[in-house]
Amino acid sequence: MSPLSKIKGSIAFLCYLFNTIFWTIPILMFSIVKLIPIGIFQKVCSYILDNCATAWIGTNTIIEDIFHPMRIHVTGDQSFSEKEWYMVIANHQSWVDILILQRVFNRNIPFLKFFLKQELIFVPVLGLAWWALDFPFMRRYSTAQLRKNPKLKGKDIEITRKACEKFKTKPVSIMNFVEGTRFSVAKHDKQNSAFQHLLKPKAGGMAFALSAMGEHINKLVNVTIYYPDIVPTYWQYICGELSDVRVDIKITDIPKNMRGDYLKDREFKIEFQEQLNQLWVEKDQQLQQFITDAKPKV
Repeated sequence: MSPLSKIKGSIAFLCYLFNTIFWTIPILMFSIVKLIPIGIFQKVCSYILDNCATAWIGTNTIIEDIFHPMRIHVTGDQSFSEKEWYMVIANHQSWVDILILQRVFNRNIPFLKFFLKQELIFVPVLGLAWWALDFPFMRRYSTAQLRKNPKLKGKDIEITRKACEKFKTKPVSIMNFVEGTRFSVAKHDKQNSAFQHLLKPKAGGMAFALSAMGEHINKLVNVTIYYPDIVPTYWQYICGELSDVRVDIKITDIPKNMRGDYLKDREFKIEFQEQLNQLWVEKDQQLQQFITDAKPKV
């Protein structure tokens, strides 16, 4: 990495930081007003907050275009609506995935809401902004914790349901990295994953969210992200080391047999996992096709 790239990256980081602080101020102000238990107040504030977040992402895109421009090649379905409820799923390789998804979908679909680990609420500035924007914070309990305190069983599911209740009053896009963590060769080998380029998908969070949202959410957006050169870190990304990204999008209706009681209905649980596995088989094939297309022709 050249000294010039590092300088550009440092300037870009400062620009992102100032932009984040700038938009966090009105977000926090309106989040306080949103605490007033009057329905119309809360609904109006929700729209204002999402518009602030959309403007934040839009400004981030301008910063990117100035300091580290890149090409995003989007293929597949691109018929979007900001008046629709979406469940968005994608493979996960880097924190940069989130920035790519935000850029592709900003002003095309309702603002993306991610399921976040509870610890992330303590991230300076961003943690408060995520809370104000109603990002659902999830707490996962280990097997040891559940064994020690059986009352914790099902708590994470209840949190998911309560979080999704907030999303029924206005269109929203719920983002779920169903692999649960970023891909690495070590994790892939440890899982003994049946997929060549992916980790095993975890169906629980997606199934619970679909169940909690009911008929409010009826579109599935299946995204495949491929980095032809490197899977970048955030620092590499803002220093301009990433020049090309491939993004494939498939939009389908969510079938009725993907809604049910994942916790108590064993037959539904097995069927849901099989359907998600099939989506992952197709995503694995798509990634392999991207890799084949990227190889130089002899």
